[in-house]
Amino acid sequence: MTQTIAPRVRMLVLLFLAVTGALLTGAAPASAHAALTGSDPAQGVVVDKAPTQVSLTFSETVSLNDESLRVLDPKGTRVDTGKPSEVSGTTYAVQLHSGLPDGTYTVTYQVVSADSHPVAGAYTFSIGSPSETSVSVSDRTAGGGVVGWLYGFGRYLSYAGFIVLAGGAAFVLVCWQRGSGVRALQRLVVSGWVAMTAATLFLLLLRGSYTGSGKIGDIFDLALLGDVLQTKTGAALVSRLLLLAAAALFIAVLFGAYDKREGDEKRDLTFGLAIGGTVVAAGLAASWAMAEHASTGLQPGIAMPVDVLHLLAVATWLGGLTALLVALFRAPADRPVDTAAARRFSRLAFGSVLVVVATGTYQSWRQLGSWSAFTDTRYGQLLLVKIGLVALLVGIASISRRWTARLADTAVEEAAATSAPEKEHVTAPAATSDAAGQTSGGTGPDANVTGSSASAPADTERAAQLARQRAAVDATRQKRLRNSDTGRSGLRRSVLAEAGVAVVVLAVTTVLTSTEPGRTEQEAAAANRSSSASSANSDPADSASGALTLDMSFDTGGTDGKGVVSVDLDPARTGPNEMHVYVTRPNGRAFDVPEVKVAFTLEAKKIGPLPVAPDHITTGHWSANGVQIPVAGEWEVAVTVRTSDIDQVTVSKNAQIG
Repeated sequence: MTQTIAPRVRMLVLLFLAVTGALLTGAAPASAHAALTGSDPAQGVVVDKAPTQVSLTFSETVSLNDESLRVLDPKGTRVDTGKPSEVSGTTYAVQLHSGLPDGTYTVTYQVVSADSHPVAGAYTFSIGSPSETSVSVSDRTAGGGVVGWLYGFGRYLSYAGFIVLAGGAAFVLVCWQRGSGVRALQRLVVSGWVAMTAATLFLLLLRGSYTGSGKIGDIFDLALLGDVLQTKTGAALVSRLLLLAAAALFIAVLFGAYDKREGDEKRDLTFGLAIGGTVVAAGLAASWAMAEHASTGLQPGIAMPVDVLHLLAVATWLGGLTALLVALFRAPADRPVDTAAARRFSRLAFGSVLVVVATGTYQSWRQLGSWSAFTDTRYGQLLLVKIGLVALLVGIASISRRWTARLADTAVEEAAATSAPEKEHVTAPAATSDAAGQTSGGTGPDANVTGSSASAPADTERAAQLARQRAAVDATRQKRLRNSDTGRSGLRRSVLAEAGVAVVVLAVTTVLTSTEPGRTEQEAAAANRSSSASSANSDPADSASGALTLDMSFDTGGTDGKGVVSVDLDPARTGPNEMHVYVTRPNGRAFDVPEVKVAFTLEAKKIGPLPVAPDHITTGHWSANGVQIPVAGEWEVAVTVRTSDIDQVTVSKNAQIG
């Protein structure tokens, strides 16, 4: 019979859904994991002669389709021809029509990185001289919208299902083997399997639209599904489904034949289930490790097994915690979770935490690469949040360990309290029979025999009814005794708090796996800045022969107020100059701000400031022609950037001009 869910468990489920919705809805779309590190022509450059092709270089290998690279003229008409192709390594190119006229051209790209996440973006370059363009190059996102949200929810559900499935099964096998016959634990583990299976099928359907158009209508496009099955991610999802079939057999044995075994048979079956379950769980964990972050970048041969260990340790800890919570609230009165089981889980969880910390430290170093990435990148900031939550979780777990120790002190009292009702069961049938005999009527032997025969069915039914009543009273008494035990109630509260924090940790982890690693983000930003032109410390001879570029970081102090402003001055000599100003975010993407102003000052000769108000060309790009530099010298170039109605800042650099 289906049992009513306890109020606190219901509250935990509501918390699970609320946190999931809040974090996944508020999270940004999946950011680029393979970042654009270079291009030819470069972003914002003005070339004299029309190029024959456009090539893009990424931080890792990417997957292309016919629409991955597009080049648009100022009117938005495509000028690329043929399919994009791999030039070498991580560089990809698309051919252009010959004889392109002067003007500003837009390059857009949408590819899939080696770690399975979609990457999209756009930039501009000009032929001859810049011009107005009708193409918008505002930050282009991939994996966003409703499909992106659904895909993120599917990822969360698959992680949660794996944790409940693997951790719940481990709790039964390692900590509380009697729990294999508890209906609530059976439903928990089975629900984990169902959630993971449904999420995997859901992700397979969503994958084509998620990495492509992002349209709801493309979810059921069988052609896209066929393309997905040929990718690394598609193969990983199919492998996960096959392993889930093996997991179904494991669950059937664990909650079927296993509970009926005793002695040596149960011991042998425990060993076999432990080996088989570990292999299946490791295979399921590997389906993530072989297709996502761990499979690309630095030291993949080490990173993938470390990632598998990390996922298994997390599942053992958090999934076992969920199983313990269910056992504490939902175990029947005749089969309560005992102190020994709680202690075994405490030791198992402690070992899992050590593995999580060790593998997490390695993963953090691999994905960040520097201390500054903790605060300067979104990945690092999310990781700090996760570290704080895990520290809180460990602190609550230490409280649970103390409650577990106190619970042992009341185990003897609990056993004594449950032994008294057993004596009543022995005498109850006899008393019932005597009472029936007295009320059957008659005094002679014949009367007794007749009365006994007539009342036998009634006596049996009455005895069964009394037995059920006494069993209900006994169960209520035992439950009341357990609930009144401060050690058990304290353990329930601390485990419930642990589970609540664990829900948030899992949500943050899901968002983290869809965020560009800090190391990649910083490397891409550095590559974009260095590829634009020479830095402010360039040799004066170089400045005299061409454009001068000044890069300045700014922070207006407001929301979304950080970035980099670059000023290009060509030919950086006395007389008229052409000036281009580019504003980018810390990750190197074009950043449209409300206003940019430039001023030139030559302190040595008390000239200036000479204000220049450049014209807005396109997203993150401003330009001004005929900027007059009257005399040669070391000029201070000051740029005022306004990111909102009230947030602005002025940054400056000195440069030799003329």
